[in-house]
Amino acid sequence: MKYSIEDLIQIMNDLRDKCPWDKKQTLKSLKSLTIEEAYELIDAIDKEDYYEIKEELGDLLLHVVFYSKIASEKNHFNFDDVVESLIKKLIYRHPHIYSDVKVNNEDDVKKNWEKLKSKKSNKGILDGVPNNLPTLIRTSRVQEKVAAVGFDFKNIEDSINKVIEEYNEFTEALIDKEKLKIEEEFGDLLFSLVNYSRHIGIDSNESLKKSTNKFISRYKKLEKIIENKNTNIDKLDENELNSIWEMVKKMN
Repeated sequence: MKYSIEDLIQIMNDLRDKCPWDKKQTLKSLKSLTIEEAYELIDAIDKEDYYEIKEELGDLLLHVVFYSKIASEKNHFNFDDVVESLIKKLIYRHPHIYSDVKVNNEDDVKKNWEKLKSKKSNKGILDGVPNNLPTLIRTSRVQEKVAAVGFDFKNIEDSINKVIEEYNEFTEALIDKEKLKIEEEFGDLLFSLVNYSRHIGIDSNESLKKSTNKFISRYKKLEKIIENKNTNIDKLDENELNSIWEMVKKMN
């Protein structure tokens, strides 16, 4: 038997009427669960596990239906309204497909998207960036959005020069030993590095994630080697630790 979205909505109605847990949920109580489901989807994508991707997409879809059901109970909107709103938005923001606007490349599409989004909402271009995004991702989105409307370095050289400039200001703050200034300049340095990564076509979040995972993998190997030596890490001096670390780095 093949099920449809209508069946899912009916099941949601049943759960909301009859299941003690589902009846108790609110928009706010579901928030953390939705975030968890989104990260589980990302994990599945990273593993390229298509069965798991399908399952996690279903879990996220359930949350969309759940939020819509709760809103409908208060006469705000229902699932059909969500779908209609999405379709109207996609048509409006793709005038190069559904109207006579001409685009030359992906950059033109992004610029049109941001301009239309700002015009429609009467808000600033950065108002739509969620405050609760992980900071590195939020930084990237902020930079992408302003770049889409032309507020950006014109070339890679200017971007790397900004990194150098921020690094110099950071080292000056270190000399002055003012903690708040050091923190501010370090943040500026990180911000400029994220910007540089975007200019050279690297996802800073993915890059840092890979480096962190690499470090974790190496550190676990280091722990195993130390365990096999029947000693503890705090019993080794700096030279011994560095020697083992260099050995581990050559393993992969």
